[in-house]
Amino acid sequence: MSFAVFNREISWLGFDRRVLELAEDDSVPLLERVRFLSIVSSNLDEFFEIRVAGIMQQEESASHPATREFLLEVLDRARKLSLDQQACWRDRLAPALEAAGVRFRSRGQLDPDAVRELSPVFDRDVLPALTPLAIDPSHPFPVLTNKGLYILVLLKDAQTGEVRRAVVPVPRVLPRVLQFGAEHARCFTLLSHIIQVFIERLFPGLEVSGSWAFRITRNSDLYIDEEEAGNLLEAIEDEIRNLRKGAPVRLEIESDVPDEQLSWLLRAIGLRHENAFRVEGPVNMVRLAGLVDQLARPDLLYPTFIPSLPAECADPARIFERIARRDILLHHPYDSFVPVVDFIRQAARDETVVAIKLTLYRTSGDSPVVEALKEAARNGKQVTALVELRARFDELNNIEWARQLEEAGAHVVYGLTGLKTHCKACLVVRKERTGLRRYAHLGTGNYNPRTARIYTDFSLLTADEEIAAEVGLLFNVLTGNLGRPKFRHLLVAPFELSRRIVDLIDAEASAARAGRRATIFAKVNSLVDPEVIEALCRASECGVKIDLLVRGICCLRPGVPGVSGNVRVRTVLGRFLEHSRIFRFENSGGEPVILLGSADWMQRNFVRRVECVFPVRDKALRRRIEQEVLAVYAGNLGDAKELRPDGTHESCLPEGRRGPCAQDAFLSLAARQQPEAVSAPTRKGRGRSARRRR
Repeated sequence: MSFAVFNREISWLGFDRRVLELAEDDSVPLLERVRFLSIVSSNLDEFFEIRVAGIMQQEESASHPATREFLLEVLDRARKLSLDQQACWRDRLAPALEAAGVRFRSRGQLDPDAVRELSPVFDRDVLPALTPLAIDPSHPFPVLTNKGLYILVLLKDAQTGEVRRAVVPVPRVLPRVLQFGAEHARCFTLLSHIIQVFIERLFPGLEVSGSWAFRITRNSDLYIDEEEAGNLLEAIEDEIRNLRKGAPVRLEIESDVPDEQLSWLLRAIGLRHENAFRVEGPVNMVRLAGLVDQLARPDLLYPTFIPSLPAECADPARIFERIARRDILLHHPYDSFVPVVDFIRQAARDETVVAIKLTLYRTSGDSPVVEALKEAARNGKQVTALVELRARFDELNNIEWARQLEEAGAHVVYGLTGLKTHCKACLVVRKERTGLRRYAHLGTGNYNPRTARIYTDFSLLTADEEIAAEVGLLFNVLTGNLGRPKFRHLLVAPFELSRRIVDLIDAEASAARAGRRATIFAKVNSLVDPEVIEALCRASECGVKIDLLVRGICCLRPGVPGVSGNVRVRTVLGRFLEHSRIFRFENSGGEPVILLGSADWMQRNFVRRVECVFPVRDKALRRRIEQEVLAVYAGNLGDAKELRPDGTHESCLPEGRRGPCAQDAFLSLAARQQPEAVSAPTRKGRGRSARRRR
């Protein structure tokens, strides 16, 4: 099956290339293009921290003779992407910003007037925070933190002629983008450029021969032996501290650094030359996002969009009454995330609520969800929070949330040994006249109001007894470490999700062989799992029409005759991050099966994570998804690109034509609709329809 599979790392870099194309696209608002450029840098950081670090570990262990060759190929592709990113800034964005009245100046472009203006700023606001670190026999090379920005300084003693070196850390606490100039001629520059202009003030009595900003990227993959760890929280804290000193995997440094100084620095940090990336322009383009934040230029941004608040969710005090009457489906960010927060907040205050259970993978820094859980605990309710301490790059945040929740009286657990808890679920138990009743929220995205405004996701609020009972079982599994639970309606990893997805694919193949209509639609962030890929290829060759929307990594090679000829793979990138996972199976002979959930089609999601994929059981909600979501994604979208068998992506429209974009269509739909949400009819006859779902 290797001829039907793309390499994962190469596909990841292809995704970053498509993000860069958004930064290059003149039809995208200018400051949004700057933001996309910073996202490319952020994605590349993670690529090196995790994927390149893993390849380098394999090379060191000599586990495969071809690893070295593959590493060089990956580094070469990453270098080409980095060079194109720099060219985008230098040749496209910086001139376009200048034309729009946004003047960005590098250190070489700071004229005498600018230097005079910035001199007191440096002395007052920057110099006191700087700590030069000499490098000599009594001062060994310092430990450099992961992704920290530093300046390598070459010095000369005027009296003795001795050549010295020093490293100056650029303080993270200071803003990286600074403004200067008169109000009518406001300019911007980087903090590192200002430091370099005045850097001789740090070294009185020495001549500065040169200075070059640089940063290193380190291996950031957590390794925790949970069976040996007495306290998981403390073990992760210790491991995060160790990551700051993890093995280096990349050096980025200003392009004008002399070869001799570059070689010296590489020896000092323990890297080879192929891991060095010369940068012409800002060394850390992630920080360019600060320029967007400082400018009050709505004309250079996407138009402001206010998510709609469904009328039935407008009164938080009646949220449980509304859910008891009918399921509520929300499509974020077009529908507001406020009803989800209100659901949890009202549960904290409702005297009839006896228990709240919630999984917390990522959330915002001022999370109203966490505050609601703390309030509930203080109000005497039984609060159980499943906090995932190993959510990559959010570990420290989640440790802090865990401690705050425990201090408020909540019961905090960390899930199952060896598994990340990635499912998005909340269960509220109320004491009503007829007894205890469960209400559930299931989603495709995190409990994070901030990202809910920029990620596309779904939320389902339900009091369906069968679904809510299985959400309760899911939490019992997470807190009680039950053996191998049986879920009838929910598809839960690592128990049966993979098998049941493959079974659904195989059922479509059987329908096609029998001459019945058979189709599959799936929208995921990544498609990597080999068993699912093989099942899709089998179904394709049986005649199943397969339409896949894959935002990022896709290892399935579509359109290969005799293997994947009936598979179409497209990608959609735009203003919002496409994050929702949607699955539709024709289920010929029955109602189409529509599933939503937290899981991508990757081995890690099937085997190493707790995931939850849930059915949409109400006909009205399925109809809404069919008509308002799937119909849009099935169209000839102007923002869609199709994956070709050679690994390239081509626009789905003829050259020169521009069609409607998926996200624009959803925004227009939200603007046209009445404030009342489309909901399912009152709950009747659910058990019969459920029997046709796995």
